[in-house]
Amino acid sequence: MNKISMMHYLPELEEGAIERKLAELQAIHPKLGVCVLLPEAEMDKVGVVQSAFAKCKIPLMGAIFPALVKEGHFVTSGAWLLCFKEMPYFELIGNLPVQAAEAELLMEKIAGDIRAQIDHTPDITLFMLFDAMVPNISTLLDNLYLHLANRVHYAGANAGSETFQPLPCLFDGERIVQNGVLLVLLSWHKGAILEHGYQTNPHTSYATSTSGNCISQIDWRPAFEVYRELVHEHYGEEVTAENFYQYGVHFPFGIVRANHHVLVRIPVMLAEDGSLFCVGEVPANSVLTLLKAPTVRTVETLHNVAEGLKALNGDIDGAELLLFYCAGRRLHLGIPMATTELEAFAGLTHASQVAGALSLGEIGGSTVNGYPLFHNATLVASCW
Repeated sequence: MNKISMMHYLPELEEGAIERKLAELQAIHPKLGVCVLLPEAEMDKVGVVQSAFAKCKIPLMGAIFPALVKEGHFVTSGAWLLCFKEMPYFELIGNLPVQAAEAELLMEKIAGDIRAQIDHTPDITLFMLFDAMVPNISTLLDNLYLHLANRVHYAGANAGSETFQPLPCLFDGERIVQNGVLLVLLSWHKGAILEHGYQTNPHTSYATSTSGNCISQIDWRPAFEVYRELVHEHYGEEVTAENFYQYGVHFPFGIVRANHHVLVRIPVMLAEDGSLFCVGEVPANSVLTLLKAPTVRTVETLHNVAEGLKALNGDIDGAELLLFYCAGRRLHLGIPMATTELEAFAGLTHASQVAGALSLGEIGGSTVNGYPLFHNATLVASCW
């Protein structure tokens, strides 16, 4: 007997077509709940999706991404329906506070709500979809971990627009919010595997002046001035204010942590004063290294993801997998090479189906039961 699929791609987002599909799924799973992934080009269809779900009385949550991942390709139309036999606990929160004291209080409350849901249930994953425009994601994750520790596995990704313009990108059956987070508890779920494959440079510097995701000074000098020198010295390329946007994705920073784990931070904006804005926070006095993005087919990275999934879940042949692929990684590799990675991933894992999205930052642990870290340029994969 064939396993019933819990991932369904809808090519057309017309209300009648959505309702027919939902009725078909509801006949199999009477308590059906769904997480919908939409590409940015279909963002005007959120209302249509909400209306169809309301008519069928099916609980809904979802997010908008630059593109979707489907059958080894990036697509910008349709939607993924990620199904649950019964909707798990989830919470949609908009307008997350940036001020430290308010953020700490909110994370304490969220952690309390989550703890109330997880007593005696083994292997729970806290799956998080953030709006990419939230500037303090790393701090929020730190606060959550202080209260939850390793009671849960941590995984997630950032939604929004690849232009990094503000966009309401997280929704449920009634609302659509921005600067928020969608929190979902996945029971009997062993977490995700996260890899980037960037090679570290032995030369290190210090982020001597930072604020959130902005680096003002490196080694007490204007950040862009030092960045230009490092790229020229180590890789022979001349970076200017004019070509910065072409080069930033190829030569990101790495934050070197005490355990030698490296977090990738892609610089995406250059201010007039020479400050650099990255995707993700850079703590003051961080040890920085300049990374060179992978230049070949990243066989080792894909192998590590596939083997990691097998180590977590056992035999994954024929499994349905969820994959988030960083937009910065695709920008560096180019669409043909990134597409090759998607195809190779499906082949290596022998998955029956790979669903997911192009993400704007990814969340995963440094080890299986480890601390939740915010990354750029990675692949995040899990069983669905």
